Amino acid sequence: MFGYRVPAPDEAMLISGGRRGLGGAPFRVVTGHGKFVLPVFRKTRFLTLSMCESEVTETCVTKQGISLHVRAVIAFKVGNDTESIINAGQRFLSDQDQMSILTGRIFAGHLRSIIGSMTVEEIVTERQKLAAEVLDTSKLEMAKIGLIVDSLQIQSIDDGDTGYIDAMSAPHKAAIQRQAQIAQAQATQASVEAQQVAARNQAEYARQTAIVQAEYSAEVDRAQAQAAQAGPLAQAHAQQEVLAAQTELAERAAQLRQQQLVAEIVRPAEAEAERIKVLAIADAERMKIQAEAAASHDRVALDRMLIDQLPLIVKEAAGGLAGANVNVLNGADGLGEIAAGLVAQGLTILDSVRQNLSGQNGQNGQGAEQPSGRLELPGYSRPEKEDGTDGGSSSAS
Repeated sequence: MFGYRVPAPDEAMLISGGRRGLGGAPFRVVTGHGKFVLPVFRKTRFLTLSMCESEVTETCVTKQGISLHVRAVIAFKVGNDTESIINAGQRFLSDQDQMSILTGRIFAGHLRSIIGSMTVEEIVTERQKLAAEVLDTSKLEMAKIGLIVDSLQIQSIDDGDTGYIDAMSAPHKAAIQRQAQIAQAQATQASVEAQQVAARNQAEYARQTAIVQAEYSAEVDRAQAQAAQAGPLAQAHAQQEVLAAQTELAERAAQLRQQQLVAEIVRPAEAEAERIKVLAIADAERMKIQAEAAASHDRVALDRMLIDQLPLIVKEAAGGLAGANVNVLNGADGLGEIAAGLVAQGLTILDSVRQNLSGQNGQNGQGAEQPSGRLELPGYSRPEKEDGTDGGSSSAS
């Protein structure tokens, strides 16, 4: 549109003519928006608000009297407020390049002043402190001309041919070199140790690889050997199973045959032996009973026969006394005693015969010969009395 002007984002539009600006300024300031400007009656100019740079190279003398060549870079711009724009517009609008020149000169003066109050060691070791002091001292002057400083960087400090900075840094250089050598030695040692460790690891890996390969080879050989033996082993196992089955079958046949023999021969033989044994026991019992009965009958007959023969025995004993010379001392009583003694001797003989017969029957048992029922007396001799005298008389003549 005719007469309508709009400043760029990094510019300030200054409109002169007509009303005065803020604070009695000879122009009005417009930023961020457009403005209708009457042609011919109004004049429009633009002031940059972008960042500017100024480089300072200055020879300064320190507190110790040592000359230093200092190089610094300043980054600055026009302030965003209306007052700063008015101040900068009144001073640099016609020649805006003068902002860099003037800024460099201002900072050069402050830099010489501040370096003159510091030692070389402070300047070298505390560059940030130097830059901060320069900024603080120049801030008021820069504000008066509408400029603000964003940063100040000390790029280099050189003492020329004096060698002060080099001498000052020599101990540090030596320490750094020593540390560098130590670090290099440690790095070399670490490298050698790492190489040795790597060599040992490689050797161990090679050993393990060889062991694994040997194990694999042995396993393959075993598998091949087992595969080669599988056929004969299977055949041997099959034959062994066949033999085991045949052996079991033969054992079962032998057991069956044994059971048949037991059933056909042993059991009947045992039954026959048992039958014979039972018959023999029964026959023995029968014979024993018969023998006992016969012995009992013979004793009864013998007793009866002995009783019948007792008078004859007494008679024979008395006949034996017929020719004996017997003196009777006590008359009729003496004769009675002799007769009673003869009878007693006869009874004694009868008891002895019975006992002998009973003993012979007991020794002979069932197989003893049975008595015939006839009594045969041995040769008779006169018995003696208990006192050892002859039984034929009460006293010898």
